[in-house]
Amino acid sequence: MSPTRILHPQQSPAVAPREWLVANGLGGYACGTLNGPPIRRYHGWLIAALPPPMGRTIMVSRLDQTVHLADGDRFDLQSCDLVEFRLEMGLPVWRFRRGAVDIERQLVMEHGRNVTHLRWRVLAGDVTGIELRPWIQMRPHGTPVDGALAQGRAETVEDGLRVVAPGFPPVSLVTINGTASLDEQHLTQYYANEDEGGDPSHGPLYSPGSLTLATRTVAELTIATDMPAAGDPWQAETARRRSLLESAHPALRQGMAAELVLAADSFVIQPRHRTNDPTARSIVAGYHWFADWGRDTMIALEGLTLLTGRADDGKRILAGFAAHMRDGLIPNMFPDGATDGLYNTADASMWFFHAVGRVVEASGDLDFLGKMMPVLETMLAAHIDGTRFGIGMDPEDGLLRQGEDGLQLTWMDAKVEDWVVTPRRGKAVEINALWYNALCGMAQWRRLLGQDGQSCQSLADQVRRSFNQRFWSDGLGYLRDVVDGPDGDEVALRPNQVFAISLPHAVLDSHYWPSTMGKIRDSLLTPYGLRSLAPDHPDYKPRFEGDRWGRDGAYHQGTVWAWLIGPFAEAWLKTFPDQAARVMADLDSFAPHLDQFGLGSIAEVFDGDPPHRPRGCVSQAWSVAEWLRARALLAP
Repeated sequence: MSPTRILHPQQSPAVAPREWLVANGLGGYACGTLNGPPIRRYHGWLIAALPPPMGRTIMVSRLDQTVHLADGDRFDLQSCDLVEFRLEMGLPVWRFRRGAVDIERQLVMEHGRNVTHLRWRVLAGDVTGIELRPWIQMRPHGTPVDGALAQGRAETVEDGLRVVAPGFPPVSLVTINGTASLDEQHLTQYYANEDEGGDPSHGPLYSPGSLTLATRTVAELTIATDMPAAGDPWQAETARRRSLLESAHPALRQGMAAELVLAADSFVIQPRHRTNDPTARSIVAGYHWFADWGRDTMIALEGLTLLTGRADDGKRILAGFAAHMRDGLIPNMFPDGATDGLYNTADASMWFFHAVGRVVEASGDLDFLGKMMPVLETMLAAHIDGTRFGIGMDPEDGLLRQGEDGLQLTWMDAKVEDWVVTPRRGKAVEINALWYNALCGMAQWRRLLGQDGQSCQSLADQVRRSFNQRFWSDGLGYLRDVVDGPDGDEVALRPNQVFAISLPHAVLDSHYWPSTMGKIRDSLLTPYGLRSLAPDHPDYKPRFEGDRWGRDGAYHQGTVWAWLIGPFAEAWLKTFPDQAARVMADLDSFAPHLDQFGLGSIAEVFDGDPPHRPRGCVSQAWSVAEWLRARALLAP
């Protein structure tokens, strides 16, 4: 019930820079490399989630830590050997050693506050103090590092420093029984990861002064833009996390699953970056740079809330997105600091139907269903009649079509300037699987509420007939990816067809399942999810790397997506119900990855070719959610 992940860095080869991250339930976080200076524009000891219009904001980027010894010697803590790193209940603990000196460092963030706490424990050695020098470049989340320095004024306060810059809230750095002195310094920080991506890689940092923590045993520092809570923050946060494990699905309370339940918690937030409503809930799609996306939220909702005992949060999330419905569509995303969303998506609303169905099945709450039905009915009518972006039903066959020049509307949504990499205009396979699932759901829900569901069921039956006739290919042995596109049908082997089997109401006739799943396993399955395109396709890209053109050009052209392990596992179990052990092996293959990139979590994507280096976000909501969901499917 108390998961601990231990790394011995000098003995643990890494395929990518390893990063830790702690979130605060608001969308804010603290993060960095295992041991070293910041390498991303998003790294820092406090990234605060501020009310709109500010949104998430980098407050303190770097913290130099100098250890003072009784004999007058001093050294930078990061120059020591990092002999151990561990996650205790998901919270990072470092152990440094230099000669006879042994120091442990811990970090925690307060849930619901923009407050980071650090604690140093002297385990061995004659240490007399630790000197801390914070480095600051206050800037909006995700902005380039080479922007102008928002340098403000600093002042000493009791046991610490307070820094105020124009346009930003004050940030305080307070010690226990420490001293502070003003001593302004400047440096230029190099961010290696930004260099790799072709973005500005050097940026200014400003230090207002230093803090000296006199200690031979324990020293503490609090970095905050909010008022810290009373009491021991480690004790409070550990107790909260333990309760999360106790509330989770029984199959998810031990081992790797328990670690991922704690990782799941980081994504479920009060979206303070776009609303002041304390009861609102949403899901951050991924760390570091994503905010809340409609599609990602609906897909991840079951794994992050229903399987972790947080059904009420799931309902609040759905109600929040429902309130932003426009023309039968829920938002594709909410930009940081914005109070309304962008709507260029053809499938987020279809996933909304699915998410409502999962909540109703898990909770049995027909009152909630009744409150959602007016929204669902509006969505249904808009898709039948046609809505924005060419999204609408073809009355000839009942299938759903979508597409508009210059827009990316499916989940395969990479776009660079005017280049839409995978436009997929026409009738996309997964959107029509979702459409059928939504129609069947509506027929069932109308009946549950004492209404007539026959019209929805009749339309669903038409969609099923059309789908099997139009998408199945005897010659290929799998489903076409898009039909009736501007250039005809698209027959590339992609993972999107898995939803025709995995969804609760499977649109594909069952006698086609074994062939389809065999093709997917043979060509698309990797140890970390499914490739987005088969390797034998001429457009296949084996690595997700380079500048934005290179990365986005590979995003859905062979790059592996971890979240697809969930629908794959479900579809495989439906097709071959006696092969649970094989699916468990597919899930177990993720285990080494939890030591590789975003420690204790699952990345967004991986290279298509071995060794499948992790890429993109170090911790992704639907990657974690769908692994948890797949693991719960295997429970007795």
